[in-house]
Amino acid sequence: MATILCIETATTNCSVALSVNGSVIALQEDNPQNKEGKKFSHAEKLHTYIGNVLDKASISKNEIDAIAVSKGPGSYTGLRIGVSAAKGLCYSLDVPLIAVSTLQSLAMQVNDNSTIVTMLDARRMEVYSAIFSSNKELLRETEAQIIDENSFETYLSLGNVTFIGDGVAKFKEICNHPNAIYRQDSLPSAKEMAQLAETKHKKNDTVDVAYFEPYYLKDFIAN
Repeated sequence: MATILCIETATTNCSVALSVNGSVIALQEDNPQNKEGKKFSHAEKLHTYIGNVLDKASISKNEIDAIAVSKGPGSYTGLRIGVSAAKGLCYSLDVPLIAVSTLQSLAMQVNDNSTIVTMLDARRMEVYSAIFSSNKELLRETEAQIIDENSFETYLSLGNVTFIGDGVAKFKEICNHPNAIYRQDSLPSAKEMAQLAETKHKKNDTVDVAYFEPYYLKDFIAN
Protein backbone atom coordinates (compact mmCIF):
# COMPACT_ATOMS: atom_id res chain seq x y z
CA MET A 1 0.00 0.00 0.00
CA ALA A 2 1.67 3.19 -1.23
CA THR A 3 1.24 6.75 -0.04
CA ILE A 4 1.82 9.00 -3.04
CA LEU A 5 1.85 12.79 -3.27
CA CYS A 6 0.45 13.88 -6.67
CA ILE A 7 1.28 17.27 -8.18
CA GLU A 8 -0.56 18.72 -11.19
CA THR A 9 0.56 22.11 -12.54
CA ALA A 10 0.35 21.74 -16.32
CA THR A 11 -2.45 24.32 -16.63
CA THR A 12 -3.77 27.17 -14.50
CA ASN A 13 -5.14 24.60 -12.05
CA CYS A 14 -2.61 24.30 -9.23
CA SER A 15 -3.61 20.92 -7.80
CA VAL A 16 -2.17 18.63 -5.12
CA ALA A 17 -3.56 15.30 -3.91
CA LEU A 18 -2.44 12.67 -1.44
CA SER A 19 -3.40 9.10 -2.26
CA VAL A 20 -3.18 5.82 -0.39
CA ASN A 21 -3.45 2.63 -2.41
CA GLY A 22 -4.72 4.66 -5.38
CA SER A 23 -7.52 6.41 -3.47
CA VAL A 24 -7.38 10.16 -2.79
CA ILE A 25 -7.52 11.01 0.89
CA ALA A 26 -6.79 14.74 0.61
CA LEU A 27 -7.03 17.26 -2.21
CA GLN A 28 -6.48 20.98 -2.61
CA GLU A 29 -6.58 22.86 -5.88
CA ASP A 30 -7.24 26.24 -7.41
CA ASN A 31 -9.38 25.16 -10.35
CA PRO A 32 -10.18 28.35 -12.27
CA GLN A 33 -13.15 27.12 -14.28
CA ASN A 34 -14.93 29.99 -15.98
CA LYS A 35 -12.64 32.59 -14.42
CA GLU A 36 -11.61 34.99 -17.14
CA GLY A 37 -8.08 36.32 -17.04
CA LYS A 38 -6.92 33.64 -14.59
CA LYS A 39 -3.17 33.85 -14.03
CA PHE A 40 -0.70 31.22 -12.90
CA SER A 41 -0.25 31.24 -9.12
CA HIS A 42 1.67 28.00 -8.76
CA ALA A 43 4.87 29.56 -7.44
CA GLU A 44 2.93 31.15 -4.56
CA LYS A 45 0.50 28.32 -3.78
CA LEU A 46 2.07 24.95 -4.59
CA HIS A 47 4.14 24.41 -1.44
CA THR A 48 1.31 25.71 0.73
CA TYR A 49 -1.08 23.24 -0.89
CA ILE A 50 1.40 20.40 -0.31
CA GLY A 51 1.58 21.25 3.37
CA ASN A 52 -2.19 21.58 3.61
CA VAL A 53 -2.99 18.14 2.14
CA LEU A 54 -0.45 16.48 4.43
CA ASP A 55 -1.97 18.24 7.44
CA LYS A 56 -5.50 17.33 6.34
CA ALA A 57 -4.54 13.66 6.08
CA SER A 58 -2.45 13.74 9.27
CA ILE A 59 0.50 12.31 7.36
CA SER A 60 4.09 13.51 7.62
CA LYS A 61 6.42 13.96 4.66
CA ASN A 62 8.48 11.02 5.91
CA GLU A 63 5.51 8.70 5.35
CA ILE A 64 5.38 9.46 1.62
CA ASP A 65 6.47 6.53 -0.57
CA ALA A 66 6.68 8.38 -3.90
CA ILE A 67 6.05 11.69 -5.63
CA ALA A 68 3.95 11.75 -8.81
CA VAL A 69 4.07 14.73 -11.13
CA SER A 70 2.10 15.63 -14.23
CA LYS A 71 4.72 15.47 -17.00
CA GLY A 72 2.91 17.42 -19.73
CA PRO A 73 2.26 18.61 -22.26
CA GLY A 74 1.01 21.94 -21.01
CA SER A 75 2.26 25.29 -19.81
CA TYR A 76 6.03 25.64 -19.81
CA THR A 77 5.90 27.73 -16.64
CA GLY A 78 3.47 25.43 -14.84
CA LEU A 79 5.31 22.24 -15.72
CA ARG A 80 8.65 23.70 -14.73
CA ILE A 81 7.36 24.72 -11.29
CA GLY A 82 5.66 21.38 -10.65
CA VAL A 83 8.60 19.25 -11.73
CA SER A 84 11.09 21.37 -9.77
CA ALA A 85 9.02 20.97 -6.61
CA ALA A 86 8.61 17.23 -7.18
CA LYS A 87 12.34 16.73 -7.72
CA GLY A 88 13.16 18.69 -4.59
CA LEU A 89 10.86 16.50 -2.52
CA CYS A 90 12.27 13.32 -4.04
CA TYR A 91 15.81 14.37 -3.18
CA SER A 92 14.96 15.45 0.36
CA LEU A 93 12.81 12.40 1.17
CA ASP A 94 14.81 9.88 -0.88
CA VAL A 95 11.71 8.58 -2.67
CA PRO A 96 11.11 7.78 -6.35
CA LEU A 97 9.58 10.10 -8.93
CA ILE A 98 6.62 8.97 -11.04
CA ALA A 99 5.77 10.84 -14.24
CA VAL A 100 2.09 10.79 -15.27
CA SER A 101 0.79 11.89 -18.67
CA THR A 102 -1.25 15.05 -18.30
CA LEU A 103 -3.59 14.11 -21.13
CA GLN A 104 -4.12 10.58 -19.84
CA SER A 105 -5.07 11.78 -16.38
CA LEU A 106 -7.45 14.29 -17.96
CA ALA A 107 -9.11 11.42 -19.83
CA MET A 108 -9.81 9.75 -16.48
CA GLN A 109 -12.48 12.41 -15.84
CA VAL A 110 -14.71 10.91 -18.55
CA ASN A 111 -16.86 7.99 -17.44
CA ASP A 112 -19.04 6.98 -20.37
CA ASN A 113 -18.79 4.82 -23.48
CA SER A 114 -17.49 7.52 -25.80
CA THR A 115 -14.11 7.87 -27.42
CA ILE A 116 -12.14 10.55 -25.56
CA VAL A 117 -10.11 13.37 -27.06
CA THR A 118 -8.14 15.28 -24.46
CA MET A 119 -7.24 18.72 -25.66
CA LEU A 120 -5.18 21.50 -24.06
CA ASP A 121 -4.81 24.97 -25.52
CA ALA A 122 -1.55 25.60 -27.36
CA ARG A 123 -2.50 29.09 -28.65
CA ARG A 124 -4.11 30.18 -31.92
CA MET A 125 -5.75 27.16 -33.59
CA GLU A 126 -3.28 24.66 -32.16
CA VAL A 127 -3.90 22.21 -29.34
CA TYR A 128 -2.05 19.47 -27.51
CA SER A 129 -4.24 16.42 -28.01
CA ALA A 130 -4.36 12.67 -27.52
CA ILE A 131 -7.11 10.13 -28.17
CA PHE A 132 -8.26 7.37 -25.82
CA SER A 133 -10.87 4.63 -25.87
CA SER A 134 -13.66 4.61 -23.30
CA ASN A 135 -11.44 2.20 -21.33
CA LYS A 136 -8.69 4.85 -21.31
CA GLU A 137 -6.49 2.89 -23.72
CA LEU A 138 -4.34 5.11 -25.91
CA LEU A 139 -5.61 5.19 -29.51
CA ARG A 140 -3.41 8.01 -30.80
CA GLU A 141 -0.25 9.48 -29.36
CA THR A 142 0.02 13.05 -28.12
CA GLU A 143 0.43 15.67 -30.83
CA ALA A 144 0.71 19.42 -31.16
CA GLN A 145 -2.11 19.70 -33.68
CA ILE A 146 -3.55 22.52 -35.76
CA ILE A 147 -7.29 21.88 -35.78
CA ASP A 148 -9.92 22.53 -38.44
CA GLU A 149 -13.54 21.49 -38.96
CA ASN A 150 -12.48 18.06 -40.25
CA SER A 151 -10.21 17.15 -37.35
CA PHE A 152 -11.19 13.86 -35.65
CA GLU A 153 -13.73 13.11 -38.40
CA THR A 154 -12.74 9.44 -38.45
CA TYR A 155 -13.59 8.99 -34.78
CA LEU A 156 -16.74 11.13 -34.94
CA SER A 157 -18.10 9.04 -37.80
CA LEU A 158 -17.95 5.92 -35.61
CA GLY A 159 -19.89 7.24 -32.60
CA ASN A 160 -19.85 9.68 -29.71
CA VAL A 161 -16.61 11.49 -28.97
CA THR A 162 -16.08 13.48 -25.76
CA PHE A 163 -13.72 16.42 -26.16
CA ILE A 164 -12.34 17.54 -22.81
CA GLY A 165 -9.91 20.26 -21.75
CA ASP A 166 -9.30 23.97 -22.09
CA GLY A 167 -8.53 23.61 -25.79
CA VAL A 168 -12.07 22.43 -26.55
CA ALA A 169 -13.65 25.88 -26.85
CA LYS A 170 -11.83 26.69 -30.09
CA PHE A 171 -12.80 23.34 -31.65
CA LYS A 172 -16.44 23.71 -30.60
CA GLU A 173 -16.62 26.92 -32.61
CA ILE A 174 -15.78 25.14 -35.87
CA CYS A 175 -17.24 21.64 -35.38
CA ASN A 176 -20.99 21.00 -35.06
CA HIS A 177 -20.92 17.23 -35.57
CA PRO A 178 -23.88 15.54 -33.81
CA ASN A 179 -21.59 12.95 -32.19
CA ALA A 180 -19.39 15.56 -30.52
CA ILE A 181 -19.73 16.06 -26.75
CA TYR A 182 -17.90 19.07 -25.33
CA ARG A 183 -16.47 19.52 -21.82
CA GLN A 184 -14.53 22.71 -22.34
CA ASP A 185 -14.26 23.85 -18.71
CA SER A 186 -12.45 20.75 -17.41
CA LEU A 187 -8.79 20.99 -16.44
CA PRO A 188 -6.31 18.31 -15.35
CA SER A 189 -6.42 17.59 -11.63
CA ALA A 190 -4.16 15.73 -9.23
CA LYS A 191 -7.24 13.76 -8.20
CA GLU A 192 -7.20 11.72 -11.42
CA MET A 193 -3.45 11.14 -11.17
CA ALA A 194 -3.80 8.87 -8.14
CA GLN A 195 -4.89 5.66 -9.85
CA LEU A 196 -2.36 6.04 -12.66
CA ALA A 197 0.44 6.79 -10.20
CA GLU A 198 -0.44 3.78 -8.05
CA THR A 199 -0.32 1.48 -11.10
CA LYS A 200 3.08 2.85 -12.08
CA HIS A 201 4.37 2.49 -8.52
CA LYS A 202 3.38 -1.18 -8.38
CA LYS A 203 5.31 -1.75 -11.63
CA ASN A 204 8.29 0.26 -10.37
CA ASP A 205 7.72 2.50 -13.39
CA THR A 206 9.65 5.54 -12.22
CA VAL A 207 11.91 8.14 -13.83
CA ASP A 208 15.42 9.31 -13.05
CA VAL A 209 15.10 12.29 -10.73
CA ALA A 210 18.33 13.84 -11.96
CA TYR A 211 17.60 13.68 -15.67
CA PHE A 212 13.82 13.83 -15.98
CA GLU A 213 12.44 16.80 -17.91
CA PRO A 214 8.80 17.74 -18.53
CA TYR A 215 7.21 16.82 -21.84
CA TYR A 216 7.00 20.35 -23.23
CA LEU A 217 6.26 19.13 -26.80
CA LYS A 218 6.90 22.65 -28.17
CA ASP A 219 9.54 25.29 -27.63
CA PHE A 220 9.01 27.78 -24.85
CA ILE A 221 6.32 30.43 -25.28
CA ALA A 222 5.90 32.90 -22.42
CA ASN A 223 2.58 32.44 -20.58
